[in-house]
Amino acid sequence: MKITTAGIDLAKNVLQVHGVNAQGKVGVQKQLSRSKVLAYFAQLPACRVGMEACGSAHYWARELQKLGHDVRLMAVQLIKPYRTKQKNDRNDAEAICEAVSRPQMRFVPIKTVEQQAVLTVHRARELLVSERTAVANQIRGLLMEYGQVIPPGIQRLRRALPDILSTEDEGLPTLARTVVTELQARLRELDERIAGHDRQIAQVARQHEAAKRLMRVEGVGPITATALVATVGDAK
Repeated sequence: MKITTAGIDLAKNVLQVHGVNAQGKVGVQKQLSRSKVLAYFAQLPACRVGMEACGSAHYWARELQKLGHDVRLMAVQLIKPYRTKQKNDRNDAEAICEAVSRPQMRFVPIKTVEQQAVLTVHRARELLVSERTAVANQIRGLLMEYGQVIPPGIQRLRRALPDILSTEDEGLPTLARTVVTELQARLRELDERIAGHDRQIAQVARQHEAAKRLMRVEGVGPITATALVATVGDAK
C-alpha cells in the first residue's frame, strides 16, 4: 500500500507512526526507535508527514525534508480536536495524521539550524537571568532577617551590598556575612555570563539584515530583533 500521509508522535526514544493511503485507509501503525526513523522513511515514497511543533520537531522536519517528504508542523492545540480516542502515542499519531490532511490547517514554519542556534543563546540567557533574579531575591530576603532592607531593583542591590558587607555591624553575624558574600560573588558571575550572551546576540544582530531593519524601530534592540527573526523567520 502506498502511504500518502503520515503522522508521527514524537518522543525521546520511541516514535509512533500512523500512515494512510490516498483513500484514507490505514496502511501503517508502528513504533520506531530513533535510530530507525530515517531509514524507514527513506524507503517510503515521498508523502506528507505531520508532527506536533514540540521538542525535536524542527530537527526531524529538516531530516525528513532531505528525504523528499513534505513535512508540516502543527501547534498542539490545533491537533487536539482530531483525537477522538483516549490519549496515547498510537492515538496521538492518528490524530496528527488526520489533522495534517485538513485543507484549512495552519502550519508552523520549520526553523533552520541557524535560527535554532540563535534561540539557544536566548534560552541560555533567559535561564541565567532567572537564576540571577533568584540569587538577588535570596540575598535580599536573608539580609532582611537582620534588619537590612534593600529596595527592589538589581542595581540598588548591587550598590547597597558593598557598604553592608564592609561595615563591621554586629547585627550581621560573621557566618551570615560569609554566605551573603558568596552569593554576591555568584551574582557577579551571572552578570558576566549574561553580558557574554548579550555580546553574542549583538554580533548576530549586526550580521543579520532583517535584525538590522527591526532595530530601526524605536524601542527594538538586538535582543528583541534577533528573537523575532529566529522565532518568526519569514514574516510573510
